[in-house]
Amino acid sequence: MKKTSILSVLALGAALSILSPVVYADPPMPPFYASVMKMAPEGKLGQVIKKEKIETSIKGAQAWKIAYISSDVAGRKTIATGTIIAPVGSAPKEGRPILAWAHGTTGSAQNCGPSQIIDPTAALNEYFLMGGNSWTDYGIPNGQEFINQGYVVVATDYQGLGGGGKHQYAVAQTNGRDVINSARAASSMQEVGAGKKTLVYGWSQGGGATIAAASLPEYQALQGTAADNLQYLGFVALAPDDVAAMLSNIPTDEAAAKKLMNGFTQANVPNVFLFAHYMIGLWGTQAAFPGLQLTDVLTEDGAKVVDKLAKNKCIHALADTFNYAYGDSYKSLLKPEPSNSLAWVKAFVNGSVKPVKPVAPVVIYWGTKDTAVPPVMHELYQKQMCAMGANVGRNQLPGEQTHFTTPGVSAPMYLEWVKDRVAGKPLANGCPQN
Repeated sequence: MKKTSILSVLALGAALSILSPVVYADPPMPPFYASVMKMAPEGKLGQVIKKEKIETSIKGAQAWKIAYISSDVAGRKTIATGTIIAPVGSAPKEGRPILAWAHGTTGSAQNCGPSQIIDPTAALNEYFLMGGNSWTDYGIPNGQEFINQGYVVVATDYQGLGGGGKHQYAVAQTNGRDVINSARAASSMQEVGAGKKTLVYGWSQGGGATIAAASLPEYQALQGTAADNLQYLGFVALAPDDVAAMLSNIPTDEAAAKKLMNGFTQANVPNVFLFAHYMIGLWGTQAAFPGLQLTDVLTEDGAKVVDKLAKNKCIHALADTFNYAYGDSYKSLLKPEPSNSLAWVKAFVNGSVKPVKPVAPVVIYWGTKDTAVPPVMHELYQKQMCAMGANVGRNQLPGEQTHFTTPGVSAPMYLEWVKDRVAGKPLANGCPQN
């Protein structure tokens, strides 16, 4: 993706003409999601408003695609879609433990929800790895193992990835709420036999959602939901992002904020892949905080292109489109200097993980060759939360693991960690001992 033919600045107009109006149309959706997108986000948090039984490749399991009520960082009701898998047969009297999966980046368009794949219950299939057989990251890591152990597994798509509305990409406060409400949805479905014991695991964007969910005690404790009083036992975060942890000193004036914003932009433009993630990050943040404008950071043409592509294409196709249309000139979509920078920086922080002690132990797994999520993010997160008295372990994976090898290499470790939490085994404090 990093290398392509170079289009000169003079050819940018021609590049724009390549993108026909048909490309800008909203993507066609399967019937289940097309009908959900017409529904109003009304009901209790976690309430399942539509479900459809689906085939699953997991042995001894049954599965559904679902749509349920959630809400975003501003408290606005939303609809999220997702997948639920449960063992067949009778559940124990106390109900089955719930394991909520939070997926990594797939994109921002309605057709980017992993539950829309032919078999969304398959094992995690990473696009970038040699064994990847799809155009997107989809599937549920260790689903068969968890079903064998008697868990109910629920995997949210997040709001805006099949349920209507604009996806608030990388707004961890919203994504984390979607995870919490997915667990409520699972607990409320009589067919799956779920109880109250709940764990969350997530990767990348989902890692950020996982640690954000861990620090939402008041939201978890809300009453009058589809399933109140879930008991959270632990949170497993694979290469999680946390923007707020890196901004301990939030700027108080526009000049300082502009300098920070420029630095943030420069960190995300070295290649078109990072650039594509940054673009849907801006788009998703603006969706969460409507007072912001894309034209604060992008040119007029850049804002139009980003808006149209973010609505229509999943992340890898979106990056390829930038690459094809602009070559090495994709940075021309950015304004020389951003405006309204203080509001943007505050939005990044407000949408990130709250500085609140997690409600249960957290364990983080990471690789030294991760260039997608800088390890310093979760290093600072651990220091911040440990200072509050939390139990946050942070485990460096053996060898030189990348962002994309992290889920597979960490699996044997977190499978045991999850099993121990369900069994109620004591856990040593994972915080660094000074």
